[in-house]
Amino acid sequence: MLLILIAVHLLSRDTIAVPLPHPPDARATPDSCNDNSRTLFSVVWGCLVTIFACTWVSVHPNVPPPKQSHLQLFWQRLKMMLIAMIAPEIMVGFAARQRLGAHELSKEFRFSTTHGMFFSMGGFVSSDGHPIATRKRLEDPDLGPEFQKAIRNVNEEDIKDRSKGDAFSKGVALLQGSWFILQCLARVHYHLTVTQLEVATLAFAVVNVFIWLLWWNKPLDVQRSIVVGPPTQPDAETETLPVQLPRLAWFFVAMWGGYEGDYKPLSSVSVPSFWSIELDGSNHNGASILLCLVGTVFGTIHCAAWNAIFPTPAEMWIWRTSSLVIIAVPGLTIVLSLLAKIDWLKSTPAVILVLEITST
Repeated sequence: MLLILIAVHLLSRDTIAVPLPHPPDARATPDSCNDNSRTLFSVVWGCLVTIFACTWVSVHPNVPPPKQSHLQLFWQRLKMMLIAMIAPEIMVGFAARQRLGAHELSKEFRFSTTHGMFFSMGGFVSSDGHPIATRKRLEDPDLGPEFQKAIRNVNEEDIKDRSKGDAFSKGVALLQGSWFILQCLARVHYHLTVTQLEVATLAFAVVNVFIWLLWWNKPLDVQRSIVVGPPTQPDAETETLPVQLPRLAWFFVAMWGGYEGDYKPLSSVSVPSFWSIELDGSNHNGASILLCLVGTVFGTIHCAAWNAIFPTPAEMWIWRTSSLVIIAVPGLTIVLSLLAKIDWLKSTPAVILVLEITST
């Protein structure tokens, strides 16, 4: 987000991201961005539309609690969009955990990928209104087999019908991002101007390709769950909203998952915002590595404007430093996680911190 704000500021001062092959036309207007074929408005508008498609359209929230107002639903999705703008790699990790979780469910319980995604997002509830969203509920000796059978009996088309988006709408959003990527590559190939704002938008477009593909089978913006299983009597526990975590713990959970110890479906009416089932070791590590790699790619793309023309050295170093930080943090996490597998390094403070974070 900081990089986008910097880019907008720089763009408004008629700066360019790469040197032009020839001096700018002296007759060009201040609104031309040093490109006879484009105006400042067209550049900003194209970037904003792409960022919107890469955040608002690509974010697939979990099923919300019942009886939510339209304003509450809008606010919940807006928060998810802001997270996707500030740290899009977090959404990639979240999407990867749900995708891999759906794959595990399909192998263990013979669910389809769509059923697995709907299960992971809290789409199935028992007759007493509690989510069926953990392996423990599916493996319950009394009700587990009934839940499994009932979920498999739900028609996949009925799940897709609850989605506010289909393959066509998702494809349009994906094409918007892909088209922007091709435009930027073409401009670089022909040595045309690429602004800092376009570089930042390009990074969003590339990262969100991963999100779209990982969430392709996840229903979009579902607001009502499907009741499955035999009739059950409501228990005496007080129904509450999903577990509320401290802000720091919530941040780490959003990045790495790990709700299992804190979330209790039988005392909740929906799943947490970043809920995904607990993965086995290899899949959990795979999702974490993908998160870090995508974060590194996100920062690397920003380095495309490393030699851009900036109004002041301070602004140039802000851009460069921010890009390097975005690259270094995920990369350092991967390195420390790998080093943590070496016995004699497990006692070092840095590795201990990483182990505590990833096990949260």
